[in-house]
Amino acid sequence: MQWRSIVVALVVLRLTVSCLLWLAFGLGPSWGFNFPLNFNFNLHKIELFKQDDGESAKANSWSQRIHGHGDAQCRTSCASKEDSPKKSYLSLFEGDRDEYDRRYSSFPDTLKIKMKGMAKDMFYFGYDNYMKYAFPEDELNPIDCQGRGPDVLNPSNININDVLGNYSLTLIDTLDTLLVLGNVSEFHRAVKLVIDTVSFDKDSTVQVFEANIRILGSLISAHILLTDPKHPFGNVGLVDYDNELLHLAHDLAVRLLPAFENTSTGIPYPRVNLKSGVPPDSINETCTAGAGSLLVEFGILSRLIGDSTFEWVARRAVRALWKLRSNETGLLGNVVNIQTGQWVSKQSGLGAGMDSFYEYLLKSYILFGEKEDYRMFQASYESIQNHLRRGRESCNEGEGDPPLYVNVNMFNGQIMNTWIDSLQAFFPGLLVLNGDVEEAICLHAFYYAIWKRFGALPERYNWQLQAPDVLFYPLRPELVESTYLLYQATKNPFYLHVGMDILESLEKNAKVRCGYATLHHVVDKSKEDRMESFFLSETCKYLYLLFDDDNPLHKSENKYIFTTEGHVVPIDKRFREKQWNDLSPCEKCDRIPEERRYSLPLKSVYMRQIDHMVGLF
Repeated sequence: MQWRSIVVALVVLRLTVSCLLWLAFGLGPSWGFNFPLNFNFNLHKIELFKQDDGESAKANSWSQRIHGHGDAQCRTSCASKEDSPKKSYLSLFEGDRDEYDRRYSSFPDTLKIKMKGMAKDMFYFGYDNYMKYAFPEDELNPIDCQGRGPDVLNPSNININDVLGNYSLTLIDTLDTLLVLGNVSEFHRAVKLVIDTVSFDKDSTVQVFEANIRILGSLISAHILLTDPKHPFGNVGLVDYDNELLHLAHDLAVRLLPAFENTSTGIPYPRVNLKSGVPPDSINETCTAGAGSLLVEFGILSRLIGDSTFEWVARRAVRALWKLRSNETGLLGNVVNIQTGQWVSKQSGLGAGMDSFYEYLLKSYILFGEKEDYRMFQASYESIQNHLRRGRESCNEGEGDPPLYVNVNMFNGQIMNTWIDSLQAFFPGLLVLNGDVEEAICLHAFYYAIWKRFGALPERYNWQLQAPDVLFYPLRPELVESTYLLYQATKNPFYLHVGMDILESLEKNAKVRCGYATLHHVVDKSKEDRMESFFLSETCKYLYLLFDDDNPLHKSENKYIFTTEGHVVPIDKRFREKQWNDLSPCEKCDRIPEERRYSLPLKSVYMRQIDHMVGLF
């Protein structure tokens, strides 16, 4: 019958193709990136092509099946692989090497201006609709065009109640973004609204970490911008301003202090009620990032008002966590009991629950010049490189898989799962601040490849299955932040293309009637009716700054850093004894060779390899 002939022909064709692939590369019909679970890399000696009796040894790498044993039928019926020249598996990705160069090697000024305008319009579409439909509530529901406050009917809804405190969150979180966009008049209006309408004397139970980075950090930043005569935006002072934002920040910080009381370790409770203190039913468990990422905001506040209390409790928490690290690996876990000091979650990684702990070790040193902070960061960084990092030793040279930082057991360094989360996309930016630009380039390229595939970053991505584990994307800024910092470090037009891709994806997939909505599902692009405050505070801010080379922040002789919520803070002698240039950990920042400054930051062969690893082709 005809259908049988067709089947036979297809089988013959499949075997023929399999044999040809085996002859060329040792690939059978099962070829694909189904990454193995057993990572056992020696980062300083990656041996991928040991031969044993004519058979390729199995390599402990993502691409194990590329180097694997191929199709059994080919090994028995086809010519020996030894009869053909041995080829690097990277040759699979060489193809048209100029494809990436053609796409990314230049970015016209006219297009840059257009993208800058697009980022500005994106911000104002969200901000104006928040002010029109939501203020004074905390957030905008952009689909229904309504405001959102705490979920008072369901106190256990911590996804909402940890963040929303009935204190005009989005307006406060957005203050310094208005100045970054050059809108002094709206900045003044927003400051007056905050002064006139915001109070923290609320029966609201909020997460200490979120209130710190979103509210306290923004109030401090806006206060500094208003009062610092050296600020690049010029004299943006407000007539009759009497430090009201600083007083509000102080009041909020005092209301957060009970979290640090009555804990055996000095590690704070995760939540407080702004009116009554720690709730009687509060849990004794907190994540490392939540407890250990308070030092920047609390430290600046202490130095502004001359009261060491706030910096002292924040620094005590960091030291307490640091003492609990593993003696074997030097790693910390994800969740700890604040009374016993026992680790509840032994997972160690760079994403949710741990990310900003490492970020603030470095940024605290940059801001305050305390050598203790940098010693902790250096030791943490060494442990991260020794136990979390997988892949070839060099980002832009050699064989092997691209660098990837995985989740491991803090006590033995063994992999605990095969997913990474979107918050980890902040790490390339931190690598830039530490001077490791080459490493930042490779890790950033991996997250950008995931974005290209889905038009968003899924909350969790399974690198073994090449599929999202958690499908939503709440408009997070981490990839944009790293893109911006890499562009500032390299001035490579590649990162402008990345920013344009992100902008266009957000416009296409997230824009709704009154703002930009969380993507419920990165594949089918269904939406949730929520626009978190960090979309305006960070995502839009970094996108705008990426395309605004002439922004005063880039032209100023003064140095600035961004908090983990994207708030602008100066490197100021008021906060540290020595100037930035004397103690900067970024002495190696200019590590990109001049001849590569305007070529692709990552070689085409490696970019194609990463794209393939996330299933782009």
